[in-house]
Amino acid sequence: MNESVPPSIQDQLDALPTKPGCYLMKDSQGAVIYVGKAINLRSRVRSYWHKSSAYTSPKTGQLSAQVARIEFIVTGSELEALVLENNLIKRYRPRYNVRLKDDKRYPYIKVTWQEPFPKVFMTRRMERDGARYYGPFTAAWAVYETLNTLRRVFPYLTCDREINGRDPRACMYYDIKLCNAPCIGAVRRDEYRAVIQQLSDFLDGRSDEIVTDIRARMEQAAERLEFERAAALRNQLTALQKISEKQAIVSTRLADQDVVAFARDDPSTGSGQACMQVFFIRNGKLIGREYFVLEGTAGKDSQEVLSSFMTQFYDEAAYVPPEILLPEAIDESKIIESWLKDRRGDKVEIHVPHHGHKRDLVEMAINNAVETLTSLRAQWLKIESQNVTALTELQETLGLPNPPTRIEGYDISNTQGTAIVGAMVVFDKGLPRKSDYRKFKIQTVSGEPDDFASLQEMLRRRFKRYAGDHRPNTVPEPLVKDIGKKPDASFAVLPDLIMIDGGKGQLSSAVEVMQEFALDHIPIISLAKQAEEIFRPGQLSSIRLPRDAHALQLLQRVRDEAHRFGLTFHRSLREKRSLASQLDEIKGIGPKRRQALLKTFGSVEAIRNASVEEIERVDGMSKAAARLVKAGL
Repeated sequence: MNESVPPSIQDQLDALPTKPGCYLMKDSQGAVIYVGKAINLRSRVRSYWHKSSAYTSPKTGQLSAQVARIEFIVTGSELEALVLENNLIKRYRPRYNVRLKDDKRYPYIKVTWQEPFPKVFMTRRMERDGARYYGPFTAAWAVYETLNTLRRVFPYLTCDREINGRDPRACMYYDIKLCNAPCIGAVRRDEYRAVIQQLSDFLDGRSDEIVTDIRARMEQAAERLEFERAAALRNQLTALQKISEKQAIVSTRLADQDVVAFARDDPSTGSGQACMQVFFIRNGKLIGREYFVLEGTAGKDSQEVLSSFMTQFYDEAAYVPPEILLPEAIDESKIIESWLKDRRGDKVEIHVPHHGHKRDLVEMAINNAVETLTSLRAQWLKIESQNVTALTELQETLGLPNPPTRIEGYDISNTQGTAIVGAMVVFDKGLPRKSDYRKFKIQTVSGEPDDFASLQEMLRRRFKRYAGDHRPNTVPEPLVKDIGKKPDASFAVLPDLIMIDGGKGQLSSAVEVMQEFALDHIPIISLAKQAEEIFRPGQLSSIRLPRDAHALQLLQRVRDEAHRFGLTFHRSLREKRSLASQLDEIKGIGPKRRQALLKTFGSVEAIRNASVEEIERVDGMSKAAARLVKAGL
């Protein structure tokens, strides 16, 4: 053990149990900076303070030097520890863990097979609701492009009608042949489900038999001189072939496999980012491939990188195949196989092929990962160069001592004084740092809209969280309740530049708050949208930069992102209030049912799109009440 271990850390190490579980390392601010798992918690955590650890991995030395508190959770087995570790990493996104770069949910295609007349749409949330999910896709446009093509071949419902076949007329999608109108009885339930089954088969990779069937029907129609029908089938065939061309036959075994490989910078000197490549093989066909970016891989060996990706990726994956091919072995393969078996409901094998066509697939995935990382690195370097230029221009324009590495942007959103919200966005080295974004429900302003007072409340609450109990006497109630809240990493750091969306009035209001907190040494500006003028405190004239100036474009990105973030929050609050008021008017829906519905669905659009069966499953609801809600909305 290292003799330089602080006594406070040594006491915590001595108190650790010798059982399996997870450990959380926290810094002096209370932020979780690393999550790990172990068969023996005491032995594993103590190893971070061995003298050899710091020399073997400089990253370990940096980590152990920042640890102020160690917490642990005992589990019943190593498998339980694996599942818990993955959940904790997703929850806290610790800086020293390997993690998927994007904290957003990836888009999937969802087919609601649990409904009598299944719908098909894009979603970013998978649930155990009986639906089938296809994906993930790394870009929403790829989902929409696929769906637009498939809908021309397999018309499906997108409306929220309750289908009984007795509606007086169909919507326009029936007229343009994008829906086969079960609502008016144009097709029976079994016929409609047969069409959706074909769509699902196609997404599963069984495209050959579908293409063969359509071609045969097209030829039959032509023989019967039904040229209009033959032309429609020809168009469907062309649309399917457009997708099928991207599906290459890679195995004659008709197997379902995923091939996982990765490329990264030098683990000791690189940026800590890796590019993971996944090939999705279904029925022997390569039906798709996606790349994912990992952060925090610096100082980690390839086994840890692979294991971390496997647990994070397959925890969200729509489908777990019976076989997964990797470029190299991982120590935890048996535990991960056991975990994947629980997720799949059947045996899953992890293989490391060394020769044959399987090794060729792995090599192809590795080459694709290398090429993708090279392309991404070029994009990152270009963006980094532009951002360095923008920050340097900002420093010169505003006369700052250093480039403003951390910029915080603020905006207020409201509609005639209702659902007033504030948005704080953070740009770090010119890039959005979404984990540090914060939103505020304005509490002290009501009645007529007052952007100045709303802005001041938001800034007071933000910097009060930085100042802690050393708050100015001018801070009004009920804002004092924020004191004592758990530490927040975003509020613990002061910005290098504050940017307010607005003109001189908004700027003056913000300066008052910064003076109250004795933080008026922090540079602060406002950006007025109409003429894109930059205002500074104490300066009568504004600054107007050329429209193509990198500095102005960066400020515009900060301003627009704050507006988008605030507007999204404002709309969600407004929709919830609208939904609540609509639910109040429905007979039989009291406060408890209304609250349960709001908690489950959260928005007008979601509850409108829900089926009667989905609404009925909400706590406290009955089938009769679900039908009333559906009719009322």
